[in-house]
Amino acid sequence: MTLPISVITITLNSERFLAECLASVAAQGDCLYEHIIVDGASTDATLELIKSHAATDSRVRWISEPDRGISDAMNKGVALATGEVITHLNSDDYYPHPQVLSTVQDCFSCNPKDAWLTAGLTFVSEEGAFIRDVRVRRYSYRRLVRGNILLHPSTFIKRDLFNAVGGFKLSLSYCMDYDLFLRLGSVTPPLVVDKQLSCFRAHADSRSVSQAEQAYAEEFQVRMDYLYSQGLSTIYYRLDHQIKRRLNNLFYRRLY
Repeated sequence: MTLPISVITITLNSERFLAECLASVAAQGDCLYEHIIVDGASTDATLELIKSHAATDSRVRWISEPDRGISDAMNKGVALATGEVITHLNSDDYYPHPQVLSTVQDCFSCNPKDAWLTAGLTFVSEEGAFIRDVRVRRYSYRRLVRGNILLHPSTFIKRDLFNAVGGFKLSLSYCMDYDLFLRLGSVTPPLVVDKQLSCFRAHADSRSVSQAEQAYAEEFQVRMDYLYSQGLSTIYYRLDHQIKRRLNNLFYRRLY
């Protein structure tokens, strides 16, 4: 059975890279999918791009209104979704080839008991030039607690499971995906697919780059909250966090 997919893209003044994101989804062919765009009341040309694209593709649905942040916008997209599988593709990211969604559907068809799926991605430059492939990580829940080993643009979740664990927390600004993955992983492990299913654009305006310190601080707090809730020791994870934060900062500095 082929499961329809809802691709959700949130936008806010995203005119710079949005066209490539939209085109990569539209190129996915005749597989069952819809593209839901949640715009946060953009003031640049983003809305014009969305309207023009939607006028030529009936699979595109969109709204534009103020929101309470990224988590709220992503939850809005899921609420609008009709597909049995949901995924979030950032407005500055894109799919590397036209078989991404059909690959995901084939994986779920062959593994019907699995409720979510994760894969690798490709880092690209601001201009879209190849930087490096990031292969899907070997998964265990213990490794996930140690750090976010999953890649959000290459993660696909059955909508029923997403809703069952409560969606994204509005209190989080950077690591809402990690917090979600911890809750998903506590229910069932993901299906791990050794393919690169998205392209992540590394550029100076990306929150993952420009606000890396804030993101790592929030990820640390998400992890600590989980450990406290489970009555587990935090000492090892505190030391581990400091080491990884320094290594991550060095990686992003070398991109520029």
